[in-house]
Amino acid sequence: MQTRAPIIDAAVPAHVPVADRMPDRDFTPLLASVEAAPRDAGRLEALVVRPTRETRQVVDEAQIDVDLGVVGDCWLQRGSSSTPDGSARLDSQVTLINTRVLAAIEPDRSRWPLAGDQLYVDLDLSIENLPAGSRLRIGDAVLEVTPEPHVGCAKFSARFGSDALKWTNTRRGRELRMRGVNTQVVRSGSIRVGDEVVVERD
Repeated sequence: MQTRAPIIDAAVPAHVPVADRMPDRDFTPLLASVEAAPRDAGRLEALVVRPTRETRQVVDEAQIDVDLGVVGDCWLQRGSSSTPDGSARLDSQVTLINTRVLAAIEPDRSRWPLAGDQLYVDLDLSIENLPAGSRLRIGDAVLEVTPEPHVGCAKFSARFGSDALKWTNTRRGRELRMRGVNTQVVRSGSIRVGDEVVVERD
C-alpha cells in the first residue's frame, strides 16, 4: 500500500471539536446536499486503514478480503464486545461514510479519518437506496450492506462535537445513514481512491 499521510493518532485529536470552534451550527441548509448524493454510482473519495484501534493511515489503495476485511486494518484483531467469544463481527467488516456528511460537520478534511470509517464515498447510503442485502462494486471487490446499524458514539461526539452527533442520530439522519453503513465483503479484490462505487441492481 502506498500511503498518502503518516499514521494519525485518533486518541488525541489535533484540534478541538468543531462545536467549540463553530458554535450553534445550523445543519438544516446542508441536509439537501446529503440527500442529493448519487444513488446508483458514486466515487471512493478516501480510504483509511486502522492499524490499531486508535490510529489511522490514509492510503491510495488497499486489498479487500472476504476473511480479513481491509487488509492491514485491525477489524479482525480488535474483535467485538457483542459476540459471545469476543470475535470480530462479519456484518461490520468494512464501514462506509458519506463524504457529504463529513463536509457538513467538519470543514477540515484532514480530520475526516478521525470518524473511524474505512471507505469515504460520495454515494447515497440511505436505507431506502441501500436496503440490507444491497451490493456495492468498488474496483475488483464487492461489498454487501448488512442489517447491523452503524450509529454515532461518544468518540464521534468528542471529535466532531455533540451537535454533529445529534444531527446524524436524528430520525432523518438514521434514515440517510449519515453516521455510515456496515458491510461484509463478498468478493475480494483491490480498490483505489477514485474508483467508481456502483450499486448492483437486479
